[in-house]
Amino acid sequence: MQHQRLLIGAACSIFPLFAQAAVATTLACPTSVPAASISLTGVPAGWTPYIDSPLYLSAAAPIDGAPERRGQLVPSGERKKKGQTTLSYRLEGRYPDGKWLQCSYGVHGEVTLSRRMDDSVSLCEFTYRKGSKAGQNEIDIDCH
Repeated sequence: MQHQRLLIGAACSIFPLFAQAAVATTLACPTSVPAASISLTGVPAGWTPYIDSPLYLSAAAPIDGAPERRGQLVPSGERKKKGQTTLSYRLEGRYPDGKWLQCSYGVHGEVTLSRRMDDSVSLCEFTYRKGSKAGQNEIDIDCH
């Protein structure tokens, strides 16, 4: 009886660790880059830059390593359903420079914000819906 209680106690101590490992990582891109944070330098002589609106989120994806490596990854799957598209990325294997989330802003992704993700992430799904601004997308990110 004592031996059985020890096993049950050990199992109860271990299972929360497994539950934590399976929990999805909550990631989200900022919805926009404020106009006040955008500046232009080195513009041609005689020209005055003016920025009056933010850049809105247009795309998001995991990348292999820091943004300057340009480690774009190809989705492993795509589903379309009722005005939304979900792209899946399998992040298995080695990523010696880390796994990063890259958020792109502007109609053609002219500006990006990136941050490193946890090394344990092995699958991410990005669900896109059209936003209310030109070129804007609302993107839900589910990684685990």
